Amino acid sequence: MNQAPDFQAMRRLSADIRKETTRAIGAAGFGHIGGSASIADVLAVLYGGAMRIDPANPGWEDRDWLVLSKGHCGPALYAVLALRGYFPMEWLKTVNQPGTRLPSHADCRKTPGVDMTTGSLGQGMSSAVGIALGNRLRGRDSYTYCILGDGELNEGEVWEGAEAANHLGLDHFIAFVDWNKKQLDGRLEDICRPMDIEEKFRAFGFDARTVCGWDVEAIWNAIQAAKAVPGRAHVIVLDTIKGLGVQLAEEQEFNHYLNFGPQEAEAACEEIDRRMAAGTYPGGDFKW
Repeated sequence: MNQAPDFQAMRRLSADIRKETTRAIGAAGFGHIGGSASIADVLAVLYGGAMRIDPANPGWEDRDWLVLSKGHCGPALYAVLALRGYFPMEWLKTVNQPGTRLPSHADCRKTPGVDMTTGSLGQGMSSAVGIALGNRLRGRDSYTYCILGDGELNEGEVWEGAEAANHLGLDHFIAFVDWNKKQLDGRLEDICRPMDIEEKFRAFGFDARTVCGWDVEAIWNAIQAAKAVPGRAHVIVLDTIKGLGVQLAEEQEFNHYLNFGPQEAEAACEEIDRRMAAGTYPGGDFKW
């Protein structure tokens, strides 16, 4: 945090997260590619410099914490953890497979670097609020980050957690909403119209802002802006697209969960590299 952020390295990291996530799901033959792809950029910012971490000591007490409340997108988290050295890259070949330490939903009992087991949607918000409070009671200056899905906001427990975070004045708590416009059963407005997400959190007392969800510099700056606001919990709404940056997911209307194999995965990875070389990849000069 003392050195200037390297946004180009974050962009490269976001591309590598998408590539390794796609390969891992391709090796299994199935998985949650859509929402995994749309959080690659925020993960690249967090693990590319925003978070205080030590991959050699995942349980370091003074680290920053991340709760992936949308725990079914664990493959993207596994990808960045492997890329940062929490465990061998070879583990990614076992995602979602029998005997793996990288199950379909994030599990802190199995995977180094996963701070909280998640997957029952809504509960990650409450867990993250409790972690933030616990760290404050212990006198730690660490931040707790929580990534929520936009469909997950249908869960009442999210808003119970938000109310508690506001009441407690958890200014070391920063939530992200992956506003990719789709959930399991379809588009948000067809399932349960979300209204204005930023304004809704603001009504719960949060310091709130919305940024382009694939612009690593905008995400970084939003985190710094949040940290400058004392006494309030924070939310950053990531305006993004489900399946972003992974061609085989971009081409599908229903892309929450897809079946594909290694050959399709490698073709998607080659397209990521081609776009990166051309400067037309999400996080660079790309405009959707």
